Amino acid sequence: MNAVLLNANDTATASAPTAGSPLDASVSTRAEAGRADAVRVRHLNKHFGDLEVLRDISFGVGRGEIVALLGASGCGKSTLLNIVSGLESADNGDLEINGQPAARFRDWRKLGYLFQEDRLLPWRTVRENVALGLEAQNVPRAERQRRAMAALEMVGLAGFAQAWPHQLSGGMRSRAALARSLVIEPDILLMDEPFSKLDPQTRTQMHEELLRIQAMKNATILFVTHDVEEAVVLADRIVLLEPRPGRVREIAKVPLARPRLATDRDVAEQTRLLRLKVSQ
Repeated sequence: MNAVLLNANDTATASAPTAGSPLDASVSTRAEAGRADAVRVRHLNKHFGDLEVLRDISFGVGRGEIVALLGASGCGKSTLLNIVSGLESADNGDLEINGQPAARFRDWRKLGYLFQEDRLLPWRTVRENVALGLEAQNVPRAERQRRAMAALEMVGLAGFAQAWPHQLSGGMRSRAALARSLVIEPDILLMDEPFSKLDPQTRTQMHEELLRIQAMKNATILFVTHDVEEAVVLADRIVLLEPRPGRVREIAKVPLARPRLATDRDVAEQTRLLRLKVSQ
């Protein structure tokens, strides 16, 4: 089994990134610093039958970095994320995870996947849902319970361990799903628009929670979004995709210090400039 899953549907591709982005576009050069990227994609292509969905995709994600895959619907974002997770295979091209070719990579348990839907099982308590991924790894019951409680503590849900999913608000369900992804202690967290169905206030809270945990764990995050503001608030760099077939239009660094609030003038300006590119 590949990435520890607890969905994804979409389509993308890569040509050489362009220079002169309003967000300081630049091709990643972290590999030159002497250590392998957590994720490295080179010249990746994908078809579904006669439909070309990804063309010549290339980008990297450094260890401890947050990278957004941003683009309009139909540009292949989720398909690309699924290929990185091992759920889908590319037609050709290279994929490396932690410096190893994906074909030889074996520690898929170190990849967590947070989906659009929380996918909590209604017949299991919150703690039992969080511990689900550990069951697949044959972790002893006492250790599962301990790690599940630690993950719930991390996301602020320790007091709801024995609650049922239907008793949680939308934001709490998202926190529980995040805890389920974190309990396996992933090196790399993949996320497919997990906060897209939340109201703006709850989504902002989840952004803050995610960044807090990422800073604590120095986790690598690769996430899909069509929300330009979300990309600017969360990401260190943004891979901007254009559709039909999916291609990398450019790779842009977000030159803003954290924390970033959507109401801040600089964040609003970066969002405006990037939104113009997405709509072109």
